Amino acid sequence: MTHLSHLQGDLSVAPHRDAAEEAVLLARVAEDRDVLAFEHLYRAYRPRLRHFLLRMTRRPALAEDVLDETMLVVWRKARAFNGTSKPSTWIFAIAWRQALKALRKLDEPGEPFDADELRSPAEGPEGELHQQQLGAQLRTAMAGLSHDHRAVIELTYFHGYACREIAEIMRCPVDTVKTRMFYARRRLKTLLMSIRGDAS
Repeated sequence: MTHLSHLQGDLSVAPHRDAAEEAVLLARVAEDRDVLAFEHLYRAYRPRLRHFLLRMTRRPALAEDVLDETMLVVWRKARAFNGTSKPSTWIFAIAWRQALKALRKLDEPGEPFDADELRSPAEGPEGELHQQQLGAQLRTAMAGLSHDHRAVIELTYFHGYACREIAEIMRCPVDTVKTRMFYARRRLKTLLMSIRGDAS
């Protein structure tokens, strides 16, 4: 698949937009096929979607493909956005469905991330090493969760979505999200304890 690399540019300077501004951009895409409006959306969402899809798929190349597929759906189906949810909720719902579709096509187990892909900043060599160790442990533990459980953890703790928004993204009742969160947290805690025990 051809990536949308021509839209990437300097993603570090993509401005933060509120939901109302994003809704206007979507409307411009829907009504006028406005390429500039789409580029603004792409630049704003690419880093967030890439992080989410890396966590979901555990395959950097697949995450890039799913990200492109997601944004192509946004381009083609912008008219389907009806304003009953935030644009971010609608876009992440598309990403979730595209990720599940891609994962169902694969038979082989996921490959781990490259450690440099998601490195968090830390102060000093010891702090950086500790951060890398914690990150590696968390990624390993997250890989042990089901797709549904991994998604609720990711959307809650890394993207700040509330249960009601996650229910819209995953197309399930709010109570189902809460139940998945309960079991995901319990499973994640067990996995982390096991990983840290093995490392000691």
